[in-house]
Amino acid sequence: MKNTYSPKEFGQLIGRSVITLQTWDRKGILHAYRSPTNRRYYTHEQYLQYRGLVAEEQGFTVVYARVSGVAQKPDLVTQINALATYCKEHSITVDEWMSDIGSGLNYKRKHFNRLMEMVELGQVRRIVIAHRDRLVRFGYDYFEALCERHHTELVIINGNNLSSEQELVRDLITIMTVFSARLHWLRSYKKAIRDAAVHKNQD
Repeated sequence: MKNTYSPKEFGQLIGRSVITLQTWDRKGILHAYRSPTNRRYYTHEQYLQYRGLVAEEQGFTVVYARVSGVAQKPDLVTQINALATYCKEHSITVDEWMSDIGSGLNYKRKHFNRLMEMVELGQVRRIVIAHRDRLVRFGYDYFEALCERHHTELVIINGNNLSSEQELVRDLITIMTVFSARLHWLRSYKKAIRDAAVHKNQD
């Protein structure tokens, strides 16, 4: 089941043309939502309402924000304010606000882990984030699929990567440090194997 529909898809569902939907939107009969790129879309709740069915709200709506370091606390406030504005404009009622200060490469963030546990337990209906890398730096598709399996909608208010250059550099250094350590370990491991082979041949 899809959570959102393009005007064409929604029109096919309810047996109306896109032109009719545009007219209804202008007249306030059935308002369309707008994406950050100003594209119109409709929700499954609107479909249920149009059909006279009850759209039962199940699970929490959680807003999640993150910055990489303590020095970015002012950016965290700005991010949260932007999320609050978006939720207000789109009539989204927020049940819980979560935020972390930590690298997007760190999957041991306190509130991030709690949020993923709630998703796995089927407690979260919707997660609102500023952009993809606020959730994770890499592996976003995996977490998106996880949310989809547990019927959790991921709402991204800005699809662009808005990380600061400083944060990107810090994460790249972290990656390089990890791989350097692994390469060093592999070299030591190979040396140990060679030494063991030499001793065995001598015996």
